[in-house]
Amino acid sequence: MTEGVVAAWTKKVGDTVKAGEVLAEIETDKATMEFESFFDGVLLHIGVETGKAAPVNSVLAIIGQAGEEISAALANAAAGAPGATTSTPEPTPAPAPEVASAPAPVAAPVTAPTPAPVVATNNTSDRVFASPLAKKLASERGIDIQAVAGTGENGRIVKRDVDHYVPYTPASKPAAAVSNTGQVSYYDEPISQMRKTIARRLAESKFTAPHFYLTLDIDMSNAIATRKY
Repeated sequence: MTEGVVAAWTKKVGDTVKAGEVLAEIETDKATMEFESFFDGVLLHIGVETGKAAPVNSVLAIIGQAGEEISAALANAAAGAPGATTSTPEPTPAPAPEVASAPAPVAAPVTAPTPAPVVATNNTSDRVFASPLAKKLASERGIDIQAVAGTGENGRIVKRDVDHYVPYTPASKPAAAVSNTGQVSYYDEPISQMRKTIARRLAESKFTAPHFYLTLDIDMSNAIATRKY
């Protein structure tokens, strides 16, 4: 056992404790055991809260006289704890000298681009330049002649433009993406000391112990089973 979990406290700070009374219930690797007091006095300090784990030889509680100062005892326990070190305050670095910043360069004023001149067209009528044959074909096929782009002289619509005309079809709207609106709920279940030990021992048995496997080959013609090691 390297650590234990305080399952419950039967006393609280300020309670009178007698030798032999149960102070707390400690969950070990195999079972939950009662921890009895070895002294008479008053419970002055609880070092491990309920449900918390603590390594072996850590401070579980302090029992003394009512009003007794325990700061020195806690300091001694902290100094003797494994891995406890005395920290030295780091020196405060001197502030760096301020450097006068150069004035920011003034950006040149941004001028708006000159708009391109608009060339007015002389054709202000709704007349469509198309050959009589192109107009006839468009009328027979139900094609709006104004929607056809002309490739003839000066943009004139001819027969081939009507033959090659493809009516505009608006693209269909993409299907709305299916969103998963379901709520996933979970909760954290604390692992007991026994489960931790089982998992640790199982991993150790797999990765530290040697393994070997047996295979069986059966000769169906002679009905003889052989083993390979």
